[in-house]
Amino acid sequence: MHNQKETPMSFGYHGKILHVDLSTGKMEVETPPESFYRKYMGGSAMALYYILREVPKGADPLGPENLLTVFDSVVTGASISGLSRINVNAKSPMSGAIGDSQAGGFFPAEFKFAGYDGVVFGGKSPKWVYLTIINGEAKLNDASHLLGKVTGEVDALLKQEVGDPKAQVMQVGPAAEKGVRFSSIVNMSNRMNGRTGMGLVMASKKLKAIVVRGKAKPAVADQKAMVALNKTSPEAVKTNPDMDGLAKFGTAVVVMFNNMIGTLPTRNYTEGQFEHAEPISGEKMAETILKRRETCYACVVRCKRVVEIQEGKYKFDPVYGGPEYETIGLFGSSCGISDLAAVAQAHQICDMHGIDSITCGATMAFAMECYEKGIITKEDTGGIDLRFGNADAMLEVVQQIVTKTGKLGPILAEGSARAAAYWGKGADECLTTVKNQEAPAHMPQAKRSLGLIYAVNPFGADHQSSEHDPYYEEGVTQFNLDRLKEMGLGDPQPARSLMTEKVRFAYLTEVFYSMMDTLELCQFVYGPTWCLYGPNDTAAMIRAVTGWDVTVDELMTVGKRRLNLMRTYNAREGFDRKDDQLPKKLYEPLKGTGPTAGMVVTRKEMETALDEYYKLAGFTNNGIPTRETLKTLDIEWAADYLPA
Repeated sequence: MHNQKETPMSFGYHGKILHVDLSTGKMEVETPPESFYRKYMGGSAMALYYILREVPKGADPLGPENLLTVFDSVVTGASISGLSRINVNAKSPMSGAIGDSQAGGFFPAEFKFAGYDGVVFGGKSPKWVYLTIINGEAKLNDASHLLGKVTGEVDALLKQEVGDPKAQVMQVGPAAEKGVRFSSIVNMSNRMNGRTGMGLVMASKKLKAIVVRGKAKPAVADQKAMVALNKTSPEAVKTNPDMDGLAKFGTAVVVMFNNMIGTLPTRNYTEGQFEHAEPISGEKMAETILKRRETCYACVVRCKRVVEIQEGKYKFDPVYGGPEYETIGLFGSSCGISDLAAVAQAHQICDMHGIDSITCGATMAFAMECYEKGIITKEDTGGIDLRFGNADAMLEVVQQIVTKTGKLGPILAEGSARAAAYWGKGADECLTTVKNQEAPAHMPQAKRSLGLIYAVNPFGADHQSSEHDPYYEEGVTQFNLDRLKEMGLGDPQPARSLMTEKVRFAYLTEVFYSMMDTLELCQFVYGPTWCLYGPNDTAAMIRAVTGWDVTVDELMTVGKRRLNLMRTYNAREGFDRKDDQLPKKLYEPLKGTGPTAGMVVTRKEMETALDEYYKLAGFTNNGIPTRETLKTLDIEWAADYLPA
């Protein structure tokens, strides 16, 4: 543990990391040097520094030896759009590989203002507790009275207990208490660290919540540069069509676009177009159930939806925000459901109980296909007619999942991969999982390089770990191409291709996104293409906050460090090329009508792409980082954790 006696003047961060041993209640403050922050910068990269060193090989993800890390970054909380995100990492109970999950809202900035850059939790509390960090003072408190309460209720109760309505609460819901494997960590009752089961890890430690409040906002190095950058964003939201659509209709703005190009997952990834897409679109949401738009700290985009439904069969409480595109794509079209109110209610159940709506929606679609194919019957479902399009059945089973009750709840609460193993009878042919994590609502049959990233991503299929194919295909706008040129990409490829240059696009944008998940940057604000700020702007922002003379190249190195640390961890746990594979279902031709009907990814093109990807990344042919690659990235220490 670093503990320098005097921390030099730093900008953007505190130089303080809190270590909490939940088994004993002991807390220590680590004060790493500036060089540590410059190398790792925050988020997942900083988390892996501790997880690789301190979590033993083969550790039980739900045992006291697993660490749970919560990190912001050296720029979190600065007063500019896109800098209020937080990262949670641990060994994943979904996959046994590294777990990773980001969330936005107001908690991340408030966490920084409370006085720390991160918290590392070890051990397991003998009783349920919650941690308060108020103006730098950390304390563990009894949480027994919070058990069984839904997230909105707990959020309100904890704000009352600390006596400050502006306090921010990060918590696990009752689903995690019951052991639902894909439980989330929730802040604001509607912002989710959703993927990879981080909520179950937190619950396994009997840590119910973290409550933060503070006024220790770090200074920035160049306020004038920050003001200049800030001035450009309101106009950019209006003039950039992608940003304008995101602001007006939220992430659900892409429902109709994906349906048009044949990449809206329909009936569990069997088709790419849904005949009832319009009733579940972002535009329809804005016309009907949208109450208001909300935002994260200091952000001008305001992409968060808040919906309300007071009349009709399905109700919705605005405390729980509103459904994002992924929720709509998976509970909606992928389950064959065209009732937006029903999809919203599924989202609300997930947020109230604290589970990942992507995993839950995809698991529901998987179960529906198993039912349609006769793999499971009404005897298995307890009499529920679990056909595609049956909204009432979907909602009944979601309720069973969050409570682990009924015939299906305990089985599906384990996620679709474990359910398939339990049912057998060819159920695995209905899976959309990579490393036991369900694919989100973007289809690699048409987005080929995204399929490659689904396969190689260290924590399973993920849609926000690289840029999507249309931004590097013929017809890409000059605006987006100019941004890509800032990171060495300038040769757009044929549509739906996966040749060498497309693999390079996949890898380099994955590295950029990896950097953003280390610096905890919102990918709707910073990015290699369509966002408010491009690569050069991103480097300028980080220079303005920290005073470090960073370049895009240095930031790419940070992204490579994170990826290599994650893959080193996975390699130690036995993961290699055999795990960088798409499920059987994604190698089947798409059915239905539209531009992607009959389209298929081939195993040969994916294997060739894997070879090229590993070569670009400096991995072995088996997908494992080499000592030479780690040395080049100044993390040679991590080579000690590679398999012999």
